[in-house]
Amino acid sequence: MGDDNKARFDALYGEIARIVAGGGDDRAQAICELLRARVPHYDWVGFYLVDPGSPRELVLGPFAGAPTDHVRIPFGKGICGQAADRKETFIIQDVSWETNYLSCSVHVKSEIVLPIFQNGALIGELDIDSHQVAPFTEADEVFLEGVCDIAADLF
Repeated sequence: MGDDNKARFDALYGEIARIVAGGGDDRAQAICELLRARVPHYDWVGFYLVDPGSPRELVLGPFAGAPTDHVRIPFGKGICGQAADRKETFIIQDVSWETNYLSCSVHVKSEIVLPIFQNGALIGELDIDSHQVAPFTEADEVFLEGVCDIAADLF
C-alpha cells in the first residue's frame, strides 16, 4: 500500500471512531457517506443486517450510493448472501466472472463484503461496490475489518 493510502485509511479510521463516539442514530449512515466520499474506488457503501425475524436473511440498512433493488438477500444468494452464509470476507475483483452474483448496476465491476460480528454472532456485513476492476487490496481489507469492529456497536 502506498503512503497516500495508508495516510488516507489512518485519517478515516480516526474520523469513524469520532463519528461513533459522537452518538446519534445516523452514525452508520455517516460512516457510509464518509467512506464513499473519501475513498475513490468505493462507489457504493452500505450495511446489510441480519433480519432478527428471519435469521437467514439480510435486510438493507444505511447506505450511500445509488438505490438498489436488493433490499432483502437470503443467505447463500449473491456475494452478500454467500459472505453471510460462510461468515467470511469475500473480495471479488471482477464480478463478471461470478455465477452467483446479484447485479446492482451495470457499472459495478468489483465488490468486497465483510461480516460484522457482535459477541461472536453474525449481525450484518459491510458491502462496498466499485466501478473499477480489481481495486481492492489487502490494505482495504485490513482497514475495513477495523471499520466493521467499530461499527458493530451501532447495531
